[in-house]
Amino acid sequence: MLARLTHIRNWIFDLDNTLYPARINFFSQVDQRITDFIAGRLALDAVAARRLQKNYFYTRGTTLAGLIAEHNVDPHDYLGFVHDVDMDVLDHDASLVAAIARLPGRKLIFTNGDVVYAQKILARLGLGDSFEAIHDIHATNYVPKPEPSVYDGLCATHAINPRESLFVEDMARNLKPAKAIGMTTVWLDNGSEQHIDEDRSFIDFTTNDLGKWLDEIWEE
Repeated sequence: MLARLTHIRNWIFDLDNTLYPARINFFSQVDQRITDFIAGRLALDAVAARRLQKNYFYTRGTTLAGLIAEHNVDPHDYLGFVHDVDMDVLDHDASLVAAIARLPGRKLIFTNGDVVYAQKILARLGLGDSFEAIHDIHATNYVPKPEPSVYDGLCATHAINPRESLFVEDMARNLKPAKAIGMTTVWLDNGSEQHIDEDRSFIDFTTNDLGKWLDEIWEE
């Protein structure tokens, strides 16, 4: 497989449900905190809050984007609340640390979360020193993936040639704009993507185990 990836100079990774296994259900804590935030801020019951949460997620890319646009929510208040979760379920992943260290070139995080939250997760996984930059939701001025402009912003900010870049994501919809600008795309099919586009032409590689896939890069 390595022969097919010799052009890659930039290895870009999503964070949640990508660098840790979706099966540990860590992100469910954040998901519940989002529901709680909406219920408390907008005086809604849990069912109505959940419905609004998911509507904003599917129509605007993130719940935060909808809350900013429709309810003038302060993103710092929101992110501080929803990311106040128990990190103990995350374990040091020595094999993934080694696999990412082995990759030639630059390594970056591209997340709809924020830097503080990302740093905590990376530290727990043993990946705290593995990435040169974290391009977060503050850097995109709260415009989330999969909005195409934020991919251009990522490349401009970090001097990235998209045609020399590979992007790994658990949300297939977030890969489509990456492919459109020339990135090689890897979908981590781990069950976290609930609405899959029938068109898969924008996905170059599919795996359900990131560490294993990275190891297989070196196999002939």
